[in-house]
Order: sequence, then structure tokens, then C-alpha cells
Amino acid sequence: MTQKITPYKDSDLGKKEQVAQMFDTISGDYDNLNRVISFGIDVKWRKNVLKIVAEKKPNTILDIATGTGDLAILLAQTNAEKIVGLDISEGMLQVGEKKIKAKNLSKTIEMVLGDSEKIPFQDNTFDAITVAFGVRNFENLETGLAEILRVLKPNGIFVILETSVPVKTPYKQGYHFYTKNILPLIGKLFSKDNNAYGYLSESAAAFPYGEALNNILRKIGFIDVKAQPQTFGVATIYSASKK
Repeated sequence: MTQKITPYKDSDLGKKEQVAQMFDTISGDYDNLNRVISFGIDVKWRKNVLKIVAEKKPNTILDIATGTGDLAILLAQTNAEKIVGLDISEGMLQVGEKKIKAKNLSKTIEMVLGDSEKIPFQDNTFDAITVAFGVRNFENLETGLAEILRVLKPNGIFVILETSVPVKTPYKQGYHFYTKNILPLIGKLFSKDNNAYGYLSESAAAFPYGEALNNILRKIGFIDVKAQPQTFGVATIYSASKK
């Protein structure tokens, strides 16, 4: 990321601590707001991630920046024996744990409070690793990606779902209008934190996407790197592997 975008511009805290604070604050609103903001299309994107991961028949999965566990819960359909949801926000994890318990998935999915840039697992632990709408919140993108490469097994699959910016007219103009004007307004109307959805739109616009992110993944050491734009390019699914 060329510029450092943080949720609270007048805060003395580092980005990592600010992100944790922000998600703790909005955790109760997060799921409903996500559906409203994306018009529910984010559900389809996650299902596309599930298809990619399921093809590899993973036994162990790590879902980083798991939030309230939407993707981790969906990944249970892979029949993996163990799924770990890792997040820096205790508030988001608490919401996720309630959802997991309600779906009787507590034996399969474990929610862990932890830092994506200091993943608390040994080298070569997971068959598959996913991150949905989380890599742009890393304080140091390359450090986080290097940690993911470390704990991914050789020949394992790494899948990122992240917002991106459409490049074709009129989707490009519509995207910029929506993220600059509508998204922060929805956040202010429905969220306890006026800064949160302004930050989310700013960070999305500043984050490298497409071939730029592909090149960063290759630099870190990932192989078989691919980008698949979703819904006119407003999001992209990236997949990669490890030698």
C-alpha cells in the first residue's frame, strides 16, 4: 500500500490497534451492514472462495481476519477436520462464536484471538488459508503475507477475497461515487462508529489490486498466482500456492 490509511486519524495508536478498536466497536452491526453495503453480493463471492478451496479437499484450514466467522462457517462445507478462525478483534470473535455454536460447528471451528503478522502456529501447518476483506487491514502487508506463506503447507492453497477498483466505464465512475458518498453515509446512519466505514472505503481505494497484488504475492514467494475479478471488478479473488 503506497499510503498508510488508518481508522482514526487523530489517534496515537498504531494501525493494528486502531483496526482492533474499530472492529470491536462495530462488531454487533457488522454482518447486517455488510449485507446492505454489498447488496448481498458478498455472499456469492464467499461461495466462489469455497469452490476454489473445496477443490483441494483440505484437512486443515486457517481463515485469517475471520471477523464474525462467515467464511469459516461456509468452509465447513469442505468437510475439513479442523478450521481455525483468527482475528485481532475480540468483539468480532465473540459474535462469531455465537454463530458457530448455533450451527453446531464448535467441534470443527475454533476461534482464536491473534495477530495475522505473528500467526501463532508452526511452519507448514495448514492445507488451505483464506482471507476475506482482511489483507488491507494488515499493518505491514508483506510481513502478513510472509507469515501466511510460512504456515501454509507445500502445495497448499491460499485464497484472498478483497475489494478492488473497476477499470471499465461506467463501473469505475459508479464505484467511486458509491464508495466516496454512499458507503460512508450508510456507515454513519447505521454504525456506532462514524469513522469505520469511511476508513473501509478509503483503505479499499488505496490498496493494491489485480496485477499489483499478484506481483507482491510472487515477491513474497507464492507460486501459481491468479486473480479473478468479481462483479465488474468491485472485488477480486486471488489464489496462490507454495512450492
